[in-house]
Amino acid sequence: MENLFRSSRLVYRAVEDTPEDEAFVHRIQSDVVAYANSDSGLLKPMTKKESKAHKDYIANKTLLGVIICLQHPSTKDPATLPEPIGSIYLTAPKPGDEHHRNCYISIDIIAPYQRMGYGGEAIEWALDWGFRIAGLRRIGIEAFSYNQGARVLYERLGFEYEGCKRELLWHNGGWHDYLSFSMLEQEWKVR
Repeated sequence: MENLFRSSRLVYRAVEDTPEDEAFVHRIQSDVVAYANSDSGLLKPMTKKESKAHKDYIANKTLLGVIICLQHPSTKDPATLPEPIGSIYLTAPKPGDEHHRNCYISIDIIAPYQRMGYGGEAIEWALDWGFRIAGLRRIGIEAFSYNQGARVLYERLGFEYEGCKRELLWHNGGWHDYLSFSMLEQEWKVR
């Protein structure tokens, strides 16, 4: 367990109550494309107050909420801090629902680091933490039908497609489906 908060290229650290983390979460929330791919809310400029509330949610109201960081292999100095590239969290169960042992993953990677395998690596890490450390039975993840890359990634990682809520989302002048996927602990173990 000595490398519990690391994967092959990434480091996972707590969300801190610092101006740097507030600015980073605001950067994530201000990326219109990333925001549209991960949140069904009305697209509008994000205020720093709204970003701070989201940062506080990730840090304090989730089962696990971390900043995803890239430790550059060219950096030999151990004192050099890893570079934040995204966030990932596992939702906390509602009070009284803890015995069901399930949650959902939410992930955001900033634009310069998308499509480089970091999202998949971070999701794999979160699955391992959720099943092996937190003792979860089921982990879900959701996507919007206009984000085909997410669907391909989730199915490649072993998530099972469960179905959709048809034409639930209005985006960019058209109606889109809300897609649901999940992985059970026994499916994770045999991958």
